[in-house]
Amino acid sequence: MTSPDPTAAPTAPLLHTPLYALHLELGAKMVPFAGYAMPVQYPQGILAEHRQCRDSAVLFDVSHMGQLRLQGEDAAAALESLVPVDIAGLAPGKQRYALFTNEAGGILDDLMVTRRDDHLFLIVNAACKEADTAHLRAHLATRCLIEPLPERALLALQGPKAAAVMARLAPELARLTFMTGGDAIIHGIACFATRSGYTGEDGFEISVASAEAEALARALLAEPEVAPAGLGARDTLRLEAGLCLYGHDIDTATTPVQAGLTWAIQKVRRPGGARAGGYPGESTIAAQLADGAAVKRVGLVGLERVPVREGAAIVDDAGGTIGRVTSGTIGPSVGQPIAMAYLPAALAVPGTVVHADVRGKRQPMRVSPMPFAPHRYFRG
Repeated sequence: MTSPDPTAAPTAPLLHTPLYALHLELGAKMVPFAGYAMPVQYPQGILAEHRQCRDSAVLFDVSHMGQLRLQGEDAAAALESLVPVDIAGLAPGKQRYALFTNEAGGILDDLMVTRRDDHLFLIVNAACKEADTAHLRAHLATRCLIEPLPERALLALQGPKAAAVMARLAPELARLTFMTGGDAIIHGIACFATRSGYTGEDGFEISVASAEAEALARALLAEPEVAPAGLGARDTLRLEAGLCLYGHDIDTATTPVQAGLTWAIQKVRRPGGARAGGYPGESTIAAQLADGAAVKRVGLVGLERVPVREGAAIVDDAGGTIGRVTSGTIGPSVGQPIAMAYLPAALAVPGTVVHADVRGKRQPMRVSPMPFAPHRYFRG
């Protein structure tokens, strides 16, 4: 995922999602984001939207993200040649987090993969979808059919009351557990949904035909528990949940081991596993799995109530730079400044106190386990 930059000057006309007119009707503040005009917030504001998600339910428009279908008997094995993740062992209806890696072990993008009855369904980041599609075609075109799905929209219903909403509208989806998916009819509209999201809360991501997206969004927003939320709240929610933002917390210069994402590399794909290796950067990643990485992504909690933003240097006692903040905010739910940063492995230990340089002043921060706010996924 990439974060909104309200100051970014678009170099081409902005694209619109199928919900653009609805966003304007709801009073959204629109900003350029990954080539699209997207809502950063609605009149109630980012803080209210954040709290609505933690307390009840919100609806996000994430239709700018890329959706693809990989079809063919060899699709799972083919995709495994580009990710260090167990795809072949993914059962029908199950979803998994994955990472495209480069030859140096860096992360080209993170994505979600769901095995459906006759294909793999992929969701990739908006800013990376063209490059990801080209990457898939360059390496897998002879092994499986690669079909982008630009005619599909994507909505995210998130929050502790999302399941109650879904139980009324599509009971079969309310019976799903975390990281599983299924087909359903919601308010007369055919959808495919997974029980997943990017907030740390329970919720659903719903793929729907673009032509029916607005009707579906209106039906969901008509439920008493649900309010609209924009990219601003999405960013504060995912940061409290300790979830990486592509292009900020992870990128082509960071490996899955440095990023603390080794949980996404299943035993079967690790050295000694039945299908170990065979993906770009495997030697670097295998070495780091065995010996550790020199730098690690960490969570930081501010000891003073001063927000520490992306790009702030982390300095030692002599003022030398030892790391850099990749995401930062004051967490609305935790009530403290929180951040992610990369630090030397020797300092990446919970309890270690470091200092962030904020406009020339050193702000003390303590290395903290993540998530900052507990995950509340429904695992059954």
